[in-house]
Parts: sequence; structure tokens; C-alpha cells
Amino acid sequence: MRKSFALTLVLLAATLEGCASLHHGASEAPAQVTLSYVSYFSGNQAHDGLPAGWQPWTLSRFKRPTEYRLIPDNGATVVRARASSSASGLVHSLDLDPAQYRLLQWRWKVDQLIPGADNTKKNTEDSPVRVVISFAGDLERLDFDDRLFFDQIKAFTQQQLPYATLMYIWENRAPKDSVIANPHTSRIKMMVAESGREKLGAWQEEVRDIYADFERAFGEKPGRITSIAIMTDTDNTGENVHAYYGDMVFKQVPKTRIVFGTD
Repeated sequence: MRKSFALTLVLLAATLEGCASLHHGASEAPAQVTLSYVSYFSGNQAHDGLPAGWQPWTLSRFKRPTEYRLIPDNGATVVRARASSSASGLVHSLDLDPAQYRLLQWRWKVDQLIPGADNTKKNTEDSPVRVVISFAGDLERLDFDDRLFFDQIKAFTQQQLPYATLMYIWENRAPKDSVIANPHTSRIKMMVAESGREKLGAWQEEVRDIYADFERAFGEKPGRITSIAIMTDTDNTGENVHAYYGDMVFKQVPKTRIVFGTD
């Protein structure tokens, strides 16, 4: 087995590790926001521990973990990620219908890009920020190549891959909204949410129609959302980078208001 393929097995299998149970408590969304099922980072005090409702997403015991810490930022608590030749994340389990909660809103901030990173090439596939969403589905629908790959993953890890995984990334060069395929399976796709240096150093608010993005990336309708994760990784390039994540909210698409004429 080639080294790059073995590492990919470890990386993909890690999407199943450390799944968190839904947490109700201090980290819930404020009362005025009723459509989020993701525990808020801002509901925590700044400290060295994990935000409530989130758990470590460890890629491999052979990989150095990225450091995540809750810090204050202009009156709110956010997550700071520091990667140094490392790759790991935080994951939050979910059970959401993407047809009902199809909008995902979040904030992130990147101070510097990763020199040499290029997510279109498997040997330089790093990103200062990633938001990773896993979806359920009928594994019997997989084609032969994907079924074979999933079986290899299960034999290698004793765990089952999610039916589909969609990653939002900040890319160095690839155009915004472009879709980057995984070299080993059609069931993992990266979508470029931001690209280049223009917006570095300032908080960016992203709003994505994950239902539409999934359809464009996979050519089918999405199944239920089973988890959301964040990851800052530099294990392929060996660089140092830090970035920041704010709260994440799933929302319904606003209904069109119909106004009838009076004449």
C-alpha cells in the first residue's frame, strides 16, 4: 500500500472518531436564535479546555494534534487554532434535515495563508480553516470503486465512513465556489468558500446553502446531517499557521412573503 494512500485511509477514517453528543446547557444559542443546533463557542468562558458539545477529532496517533483554545475576542469567546506540522480538529454530532435547515452561517478569520498549500494536489492538501459536514445515506447506492474503498477503510479501521462529506475550505489559488474532488473516492468533496489573500486578517462571515452546495458537488440530494467539524491542518506542508472560528448556526431558508394587490 502506498504511503499516501495509507495516510488517506487514516484521514478519512478520522471523520468517524470522537463524535459528540448534543449538549444542552450554557453553550446553547441565545434565546433569540432558535434555529441553531450547534453548541455555541460564545457560550463558553475563555479557557484551555474544549467548548461544551464538541469533542476532539484525532486523525492519527502518529500525527501531531493542532492546538485549539477558547479565547476572548471583542467581548465574545471564539476558538483559536494553532497548527505546527499538525492535523486534528473538533467535532460536534448532529441530526438535522438539510432540506429544512439548509443555510449554514459561520465566522472565521485567517491571518496568513499556508505557503505551498494546494488542495488540488494530495501531497500539499492543507488549509488554515476547514468546516466539515458529514451526511447520512444509503451505502448500497455506492458504485463499485467507492464500495471497494469504503470496505478498505472499514477493514483498516473497523469503522464505517459517512455516506458523504462536504468540506468548506480557504484556498490559496483555487477560485471561490470551485469544487475539489478527492483522488480516492467520489464521496468526499471540498468546496472553496474563500480564496487568496484579499480578506486576510479580518473576520469573514460566511453563509452557504449546504443543500444546493451538496447537490452541485455530488449530483444528488443530501441525506441527514450527522456531524459538523472544524480543522486547521499543516501536516502535509509542515508549516505553522493560526486561525480563528466563531459560532456556527444552521438556519431555515426564509419563506417568500407574498403581498396581494389591493386594486
